[in-house]
Amino acid sequence: MSLSVRPYDRTEADAWDHFCIDSLQATLLHTRLFLSYHGDRFIDRSLVIEDDGKCVGLFPVALAPDNATWVMSHPGVTYGGVLHQGNLRGERMVRAMAEICRYYRSQGHTKLTYKAVPSFYHRAPAQDDLYALFRLGAVRSRCDLSCTIDLQHRLPVSDRRRRSQKRATKAGVEIVEGRQHLSALWLVLTENLASKHGVAPVHSLEEIALLADRFPHHIRCVCAHLSGQTVAGVLLFITPTAHHAQYIASGDKGYEVSALDLVFEHCVEKAGKEGRRWFDFGMSNENQGRLLNEGLFRFKSEFGGGGAVHEFYELNLSRGEYYGAD
Repeated sequence: MSLSVRPYDRTEADAWDHFCIDSLQATLLHTRLFLSYHGDRFIDRSLVIEDDGKCVGLFPVALAPDNATWVMSHPGVTYGGVLHQGNLRGERMVRAMAEICRYYRSQGHTKLTYKAVPSFYHRAPAQDDLYALFRLGAVRSRCDLSCTIDLQHRLPVSDRRRRSQKRATKAGVEIVEGRQHLSALWLVLTENLASKHGVAPVHSLEEIALLADRFPHHIRCVCAHLSGQTVAGVLLFITPTAHHAQYIASGDKGYEVSALDLVFEHCVEKAGKEGRRWFDFGMSNENQGRLLNEGLFRFKSEFGGGGAVHEFYELNLSRGEYYGAD
């Protein structure tokens, strides 16, 4: 065994995405088809991990936006991490991470931020990277709490949520799906974020429409209609193991008739029917994970979900003792 790393080249985009298909933890966010929508917003520093010249792993990385001496996996997506198809387990992962650290240190970088892939996206247990980070002296720098339903062992749905679903049905709320509803959902989302938080969605309508066109089977728009108008909805990212609510939105009328309750119940049931293990509502944190929006988390958990974490780690690349794999 002779593990080594080398820089990714843009001409390898197709090979990269093909490798992701059989990776134990890759989702659409790891593909070059997704990452490339950022254009030149980030300076790529991704690596290919090889064993005697054969690709055994990928590491999507870019320079940190606010400090060119730091690298991050990955600043343009929720999570990054080392991707592999089962060939980087145990000590092999420790050695691969050590090679990664040696490489970035040789390039003058001083810190690596590692956003681990949450376990509910794994097709098989694959947290060897977390063990490797421990071995190399990484420090957990952030932890966000998501609410996730195990569709094989769903917790009881609260009476409040059941009442709200009945209210929405009685009001005449109808569930619709399709790319054609995206602009209406984005209008509801934009107005909601502006009035409540004074911010805009991370993705513009043009960006999300581009991604929806690139991933017609992995990005799904689900909306609640009342009298023919969109009053609430979610944008789902579909992965091999989970349906994830990337964006959630409701207008005043939607809140009045509890439209989101019907939307979520529809989405949860469909995820199970399509063979997924998990439905993920997303994180409910602020201030780099240090604050939890308890009301939002409670609302999500009342659909039968429990807590799952997104973990962030930092490696100080200037300290050579972090690179011993023994």
